[in-house]
Amino acid sequence: MEEQDIVRSLAALAHNIRLQVFRMLVVAGPGGLTPGAIAEELDVPSATLSFHLKELMHARLVTQQREGRNLIYRAEFAHMNELLGFLTANCCQGHPCLEASATSCQC
Repeated sequence: MEEQDIVRSLAALAHNIRLQVFRMLVVAGPGGLTPGAIAEELDVPSATLSFHLKELMHARLVTQQREGRNLIYRAEFAHMNELLGFLTANCCQGHPCLEASATSCQC
């Protein structure tokens, strides 16, 4: 993962609405959510939400897919895992701490 990708992703998450949207999409899982469902839950105007979703897409943290008349947004778990992997790569005092099959640090 390139450093500029990491900075872009962290910058996107450094806004309360975008962080809330991303966390909602993580909880929603592969089914994702429509913008209407997100806007209703967060009580934000659709134009505001659209701006924040665009920023999250630009940071590669969410994807958008058209299903019929609806747009579905989903968390991009692969990118999120890469970001988390980068942030925790040397969490055990500079020594690799994750085995290939591990899902969390073993410190």
